[in-house]
Amino acid sequence: MNKPVQYSLRTRQELVDAAVRMIDPLVSCLTPGKARMIVGEGSAHYPEDVAGMEGFSRVLWALVPMMIGKCPEAEPYWRLWREGLINGTDPDHEEYWGDIHDYDQRMVEMAVIGTGLCFLPDRFYGELTAEQQGNLYRWLNQINLYDMPKNNWRYFRILVNTGFLKVGLPVDEARLKEDLDMMEGHYVGDGWYFDYPTKRDYYTIWGFHYYSLVYAAAMKDADPERCRRFIDRAKLIAPRFACWFDREGRALPYGRSLTYRFAQGSFWSAMAFAGVTADGLGWGEMKGMLLGNLRFWLGMPIFDRGGALMVGYGYPNLCAAEGYNAPGSPYWGMKAFFALALPEDHPFWQAEEKQYTPPARFLDEQVRLLLTRDAENRQVIAYTAGNHAWEHMHEDEKYEKFAYSTQFAFSVIKEATTLQKGAFDSMLAVKHAGKDLWHGRSGCETFELSEDQITFTWSPMEGVMIDTVIVPVGMWHVRKHVIRAEFPVEIAEGAFAVRRDWAGVRLCDRIASVLNADESCAQAHGAYGTSAIFAVRGYDKGEMIWPEPNTNLMWPRTVLPMLRADLPAGESTLVCAVYADAGEAPQESIPREVQNIAESL
Repeated sequence: MNKPVQYSLRTRQELVDAAVRMIDPLVSCLTPGKARMIVGEGSAHYPEDVAGMEGFSRVLWALVPMMIGKCPEAEPYWRLWREGLINGTDPDHEEYWGDIHDYDQRMVEMAVIGTGLCFLPDRFYGELTAEQQGNLYRWLNQINLYDMPKNNWRYFRILVNTGFLKVGLPVDEARLKEDLDMMEGHYVGDGWYFDYPTKRDYYTIWGFHYYSLVYAAAMKDADPERCRRFIDRAKLIAPRFACWFDREGRALPYGRSLTYRFAQGSFWSAMAFAGVTADGLGWGEMKGMLLGNLRFWLGMPIFDRGGALMVGYGYPNLCAAEGYNAPGSPYWGMKAFFALALPEDHPFWQAEEKQYTPPARFLDEQVRLLLTRDAENRQVIAYTAGNHAWEHMHEDEKYEKFAYSTQFAFSVIKEATTLQKGAFDSMLAVKHAGKDLWHGRSGCETFELSEDQITFTWSPMEGVMIDTVIVPVGMWHVRKHVIRAEFPVEIAEGAFAVRRDWAGVRLCDRIASVLNADESCAQAHGAYGTSAIFAVRGYDKGEMIWPEPNTNLMWPRTVLPMLRADLPAGESTLVCAVYADAGEAPQESIPREVQNIAESL
């Protein structure tokens, strides 16, 4: 891995420099005709030639705003990507991007070209010859000829057709209206859109809101009422989404597509570009959120030795990836650079960064999350119930842990045969006594969330039903489980996984310096925080688990405090208290307030 670089990222020019530093290594990854970008090995569910086109296209999410903002640093790169655009859309060129089909990944990658047509018509269209213009239109217009999912993908066609309108090309305006109406049909309230009824995650933010704000910036005069609705909804979601960030700019590791990393902050960039602020979120607060998130990410070991982003989260890691994560996919995060479209004298760039501190506890019923934070906003912890997904890899771990933290990223299961391979942090894992497979939560029979607690009924396996109550108390939370089993079971209950050490370019001593496990608790403490779990009722012992490497999203090697119990057939009750803190000393016991709550359940 390339050694992480610390970026200041306080000014517009420093953000330009960061974009250049990310784009420059990619020049050598372009194919001879410049129409594809090959950054590494690995595969997605779509062919390699499509993956190469994807990598090429996603870099444009940084180049387009740089050119809108007249950044001279973009020009040498645009000459290369312009050549690729011409060759990729030329059916007689050997690097032609090809004819598409229904549900084609290339539809996704057309969106940024449509955005270029909207805001840079002279560069994306006017600079081309008549033949090249015809090739570009024919290739892009394929998106109007084939079927696509009824989800955020419709925005890709919206942006292409909006680009056609901006340069005077033929467009099926009835289809454009149909797609826009469909996207508005995904709106459910409080600023939230959903791809599907089960998807409550970042796609509302870097999908629906991001593209609708781009559309609003392009069409505010031609489609004012719709654009007003888009902007009003963005204002509604802004303070809710701000609850996902801590004071370091880290956003909640939750849900799918986390390999897009700093796309987490792209919403703030789109808000600025569209000229939108919200209650409590002025230019300074949004600037702090965007740049803080980028500072965090660009200081992590997420680049290879040549400087290219790699699939993963806190480090290169294919274990947690989805089937649509090709080597160039992480460059979707370049959408965070759209604030570079704003000139230096824009209020966004003139504002001083400000810390935005959301409420200590916020229940967002639409997204089914109870979000809490400590007084200093060092850590966000989100408690969830009722979010079930099934289409992609590790979705139980990505949506159904009991708690998610900005300090302690979650882990994914490599294999459910052992606790080490399962890495069941923030979960209750259950197995038939003497059998070899552990089972965690995968869906809820019923659930209810309030500002004080969440409750849910779930079944990890046939013959076992569990009623769970979780009560947050500061950086502690209490868990109660009433387990009804038709046969004897073994259980293992995990706290958060703690970074153990880091090899490679980050040589260091053991990070988890204090480890303790006895009959009543298990805890790990080190330079990156404390995670502890204390038994109150029903457990047999505490245990320290050393999960398989590369199971955790943030740290390659972790240690996981757990409680264990063997339970007979029938009804059993378990109560425990879990502690997670960004830097406090190890906990000797459960505080009286937490103990009282635990005993009252």
